[in-house]
Amino acid sequence: MKVISLNVNGMRSAYRKGLLDFISKERPDIICLQEIKAQKDDLPKELLNLKGYYSFFNPAEKKGYSGVAVYARKKPVSVNTKLGIKRFDKEGRFLELKYPSFTLLNFYLPHGGRQKENLNYKLEVYREVLKRVEKLKNKNAILIGDFNIAHNEVDLARPRQNRNNIMFTPEERKQIDLLLQLGFIDSFRHFNNEPGYYTWWPYAFNARERNLGWRIDYGFVSKAISKTLRKANIYSDIFCSDHCPIGLNLG
Repeated sequence: MKVISLNVNGMRSAYRKGLLDFISKERPDIICLQEIKAQKDDLPKELLNLKGYYSFFNPAEKKGYSGVAVYARKKPVSVNTKLGIKRFDKEGRFLELKYPSFTLLNFYLPHGGRQKENLNYKLEVYREVLKRVEKLKNKNAILIGDFNIAHNEVDLARPRQNRNNIMFTPEERKQIDLLLQLGFIDSFRHFNNEPGYYTWWPYAFNARERNLGWRIDYGFVSKAISKTLRKANIYSDIFCSDHCPIGLNLG
């Protein structure tokens, strides 16, 4: 089973920049998208009815903001869009698909704000996420999406300069520690501990060309399902967003 995730930073924009060509080439079993920035009525027909896939959308109430989507070749037993925090749920940041043999959670977790004005909100969401996924730690589970945190120094190009900046504060990094302590495995780091692999680059300062990036998109797997983990990818050569896709292969 191949699962791919991408923060599209606008689904219609990514569509114009070749998103469907990438999907057609990779042929994943499940595609998780974040920051779709669109209501269903705003999307081209090709995205509403992607051939060979069931589609699930959780757009934000506010137009042109946030939102997540999942395309899956197999129909899940159930779909949930609510985490239980009013603001988070209104922003359309979560999709949970349950299958007979595993559960998949697609996350677009809050950024926190450049001036950390939303850091408390972000930490509140993480507390709820950790409570939710603790119930899955002994089951087959995949947690995937944009977590908006670089975990370790190896996960961003300039750790020293960003030590107290949002997405790399000690409080935020601790949330990933807690997730790993529950027994979840960072699929990419399971295979590769080298620096220089990132999933998001600021638009300014030619950051992508200079590879001044951050690894803030993750695929975590529970220990129970990790024995089927075969590969984890960062598709840094795909340019349909300021993020690049990530992927993992199981089975």
